[in-house]
Amino acid sequence: MGIGHDHVDGHNHGPVLSHDAPEAERRSKERAIAIAALLTGGFMGAELVGGLVSGSLALIADAGHMLMDFASLILAWLAFRVARRPADMKRTYGFDRFSVLAAFVNGLSLFAIAVWIMVEAVNRLRDPPEVLGGLMLWVAGVGLVVNIVVFWVLSRAEGDNLNVRAAALHVMGDLLGSVAAIIASVIIMWTDWTPIDPILSVFVVLLILRSAWSVVRESGHILLEGAPPGFDSRAIADDLSKTVRGVARAHHLHAWSITQERPMASLEIDLESGADHEEVLRAVKKRVLELSGVRHVSVEISDPDATKVQS
Repeated sequence: MGIGHDHVDGHNHGPVLSHDAPEAERRSKERAIAIAALLTGGFMGAELVGGLVSGSLALIADAGHMLMDFASLILAWLAFRVARRPADMKRTYGFDRFSVLAAFVNGLSLFAIAVWIMVEAVNRLRDPPEVLGGLMLWVAGVGLVVNIVVFWVLSRAEGDNLNVRAAALHVMGDLLGSVAAIIASVIIMWTDWTPIDPILSVFVVLLILRSAWSVVRESGHILLEGAPPGFDSRAIADDLSKTVRGVARAHHLHAWSITQERPMASLEIDLESGADHEEVLRAVKKRVLELSGVRHVSVEISDPDATKVQS
């Protein structure tokens, strides 16, 4: 700011809340995660035993994936629980971002699972073991039903929440793994060609990795204080200078997100001579909301005519 300019800080904080999303919606997501965790954990052991007895990598890989899914679902559930805690002096935005961190960790875990399945698939192709197609088919069929139910529960609660979306991706991997295991078991029963088992396992992994990268990229973007999707700081600053009466210049515009549902922005406004502080403040916040959908906007105003600091 120039020397001799006084400043007005306008903050649209409203009531002190630990989150913007309705509490009922958050509890619904938390409940969905808990149900998904119970169903996934309950079937995981049965699938592992079935995979070991039948000799199917597809089932063992899916059981290993379900173990990671169970851990990821527990982490996602804990993230919702932690996010309930109110903001304090050290964490003024509360604990909402823990859910983004959980999504990031869950996304990375999918890559770890993918590496393990790839290595095991290569070993199986080099030395194909005996696979019991009939047992494999039954276990995979039950797994498919369980995964469909879990995915349905999570998809109903997903919305724009990265944490639930990451958990749903894990379950989608299980669902596709069950489908692959069913296809592989039928082919093995008809032809005795066991290499289909690791081949389909790798195919499922490749399908999941693309979505996993999307979750890691988006959650990492939030953790790095990246601008919300579609937020163009240059275009918005230029628009404010041209369309809002009383604004001489808009600059130092920054935007970030606490979570995907809580975007925020801050900027500085140089007033034209004679402009009304409060009128400009309201107009700027309204225009930013119209252009970007961001409701929480902090505005610092520099007034060349001001003789005292107001807040």
